[in-house]
Amino acid sequence: MRHKATLFDIAGALGISTGTVHRALHNHPGVSSATRSRVLQVSRSLGYRPNLAARFLSQRKNFRISVNTLVGTTSYWNEVRGGVADASRALGMDNVELDFRTYPLLGDGEGDALRAALDSESHGIIVYPSRPKTMRTSMRRAIRAKVPVVCVSTDAPETGRLACVSIDTLASGSLAADLIGRFCSGKGKVAATLSALSINEHAEKVRAFQSTLATLHPRMKLLAPVEDHDIESEAYDTCRKLLAAHPDLAAIYVTTEASMPVIAAARDSGMLGQLTIITTDLFPKLVDELRSGNVAATIHQRPRTQGRLAFQVLYDFLVDGRCANPQVTLAPHLVMRGNLDFFLARHPVGERAMSASAGAESSDAQSAGEAVDLDNFE
Repeated sequence: MRHKATLFDIAGALGISTGTVHRALHNHPGVSSATRSRVLQVSRSLGYRPNLAARFLSQRKNFRISVNTLVGTTSYWNEVRGGVADASRALGMDNVELDFRTYPLLGDGEGDALRAALDSESHGIIVYPSRPKTMRTSMRRAIRAKVPVVCVSTDAPETGRLACVSIDTLASGSLAADLIGRFCSGKGKVAATLSALSINEHAEKVRAFQSTLATLHPRMKLLAPVEDHDIESEAYDTCRKLLAAHPDLAAIYVTTEASMPVIAAARDSGMLGQLTIITTDLFPKLVDELRSGNVAATIHQRPRTQGRLAFQVLYDFLVDGRCANPQVTLAPHLVMRGNLDFFLARHPVGERAMSASAGAESSDAQSAGEAVDLDNFE
């Protein structure tokens, strides 16, 4: 299918904001004639067509979407929420209301957040379902109320959800396995850490990791997965115990954002130099570990793009009643010391993390049933 040009495409081609593109296309004040001319020229060359659905929505009094996610321990979830906000702002309408609801721990408050979203009469919900089986009742309530639910980062099968936007978990796990096999010359003990096997995303990564390791590097021994439940102190303690029990461990694959406790445990155990560590995603502290060589590579899950696409899928359904693709799967990005600076030039994680931290602090003070103001995620 031919890609449908968007405001993001025009903005990217010209190196300007989507807001400027919107004002230029709609002849709003504050845009120079030269910029307006360039925008119109590029929009024609890309085959851009005005979104009639957006005009329809602009006539509605209110359009509310609830975004229910973890607070997170790094900038990952702030990036997801930022992507949702980016896509919403690109519409250029003031009456699209985003309610950000966060919960502190896996399975702690996500059901309350979903019920609060329904009670507030949200038109649609974007959710991270860390406990899909326990959320089926609430999600089916949403379906009965004709409120579409889009899952982000991990799926919730058999719940009636509209769609899921996530990274390719099989590609991520397989890539990590082959990298570790090559770095370790195909031999030695390997461990994998994850939040919980009950989370589809994490279980799929581990299964792909195990399968690829057994196929391509059969001499390597994979230990039982280490669950840390997305709690930094637990991740540190379990890894210290793992390293104490296996002083000959050759490599660790961290399937989640919780890589810093693992690195700290390896450092405090005096084993950091002997380990090949493959992590997930990228944030300022991890940049330093990649530069120093303590981390061999990280597999970036493109959280901001996930947020943008989750909003777009939900938006298209609310406007047109269609869902072109119920399973949107993104290819992961591999970041190593060799391409780190090139990646950071396009993805300035330091600046984003500083602004995201302020949003996380604000959202952390909210209960699962309360909505966080959009300005926290600018």
